[in-house]
Amino acid sequence: MKGMHSILVACFLPLAFACFLASAFDPSPLQDFCVAIDDTTDAVFVNGKFCKDPKLVVADDFFFSGLNKPGNTYNRVGSNVTTVNVDQIPGLNTLGISLVRIDYAPYGENPPHTHPRGTEILVVVQGTLYVGFVTSNPENRLITKILYPRDVFIFPIGLIHFQYNVGNTTTLAFAGLRSQNAGVITIANAMFGSNPPINPDVLTKAFQLDKNVVTHLQSIF
Repeated sequence: MKGMHSILVACFLPLAFACFLASAFDPSPLQDFCVAIDDTTDAVFVNGKFCKDPKLVVADDFFFSGLNKPGNTYNRVGSNVTTVNVDQIPGLNTLGISLVRIDYAPYGENPPHTHPRGTEILVVVQGTLYVGFVTSNPENRLITKILYPRDVFIFPIGLIHFQYNVGNTTTLAFAGLRSQNAGVITIANAMFGSNPPINPDVLTKAFQLDKNVVTHLQSIF
């Protein structure tokens, strides 16, 4: 099972009191697959999901249909992310990968966000994207690139990144993530749309904004 640990204690003679503690683990799954199920009857809990009896696994446990359909980009940011992770394909459990389709309206964006559990690799299928990420403190260096069809770009795990459609036509990209569920934290939503709201005084000082601006942003997120 992924992350299975074993603890070894070794004592060497004649130094009988010289004992060493070692922790070892296998970084990969120790079974072919662990199809996730909600039913806990006769199931094993692995990676946050219960495993289906391997003898009952079928092809649909590893299948998803629908990435041929454009997402609805009629929203505030002009983009739509269609996610294919362990919640859509239960067979992804313990396999450490997932996929998304991203549709962008003209001048739409996938706003600044992070994936706390996975590096992302993105490929542009059509259109033109301005993409970038910001390195961690204290440097906070912005690394950007203009991408065209069949270009590929990497967003390292945990770093704030974004994509912006710089063209007047729709843009399409696909991205793979190094996690069965990489998670997403959209910065503006998390800061100004938290539930319950963050005390405006905190955000006023953090972002060096007028308090009225902060309360307005909290009202729209």
